[in-house]
Amino acid sequence: MSKHVLLIEDEPNIIEAVSFLLSRDGYNVSTHSNGHDALEVIEAKQPDLLILDVMLPGRSGFDILADLRGRETGEGIPVLMLTARGQTKDREMAQRIGATRFMTKPFSNAEIIETLNEMSLA
Repeated sequence: MSKHVLLIEDEPNIIEAVSFLLSRDGYNVSTHSNGHDALEVIEAKQPDLLILDVMLPGRSGFDILADLRGRETGEGIPVLMLTARGQTKDREMAQRIGATRFMTKPFSNAEIIETLNEMSLA
């Protein structure tokens, strides 16, 4: 059975590219594009892996992740944080609040596939 990945990202080009890449690699991909109701979508879809953009309309990925990790249903979901801002403080904050991995944009196709494959085995 293929792993279900939920991609929460607001850039249409990134949504399209990542969805295509992951689907081609055998993942079942769902997408969502805002932070307003992201937690409800995560709870409803119960993904095996979550890709979460840091800068989203309505609510930051950091806030969403912090709330997710505070819920019993969200404690064990591996989360890859994506951001255009790759400063050390962002990386440290992501790790502190429970991100499994952190990746800066732009990223290579091989890098995102390799990272998700590693996360799905952990």
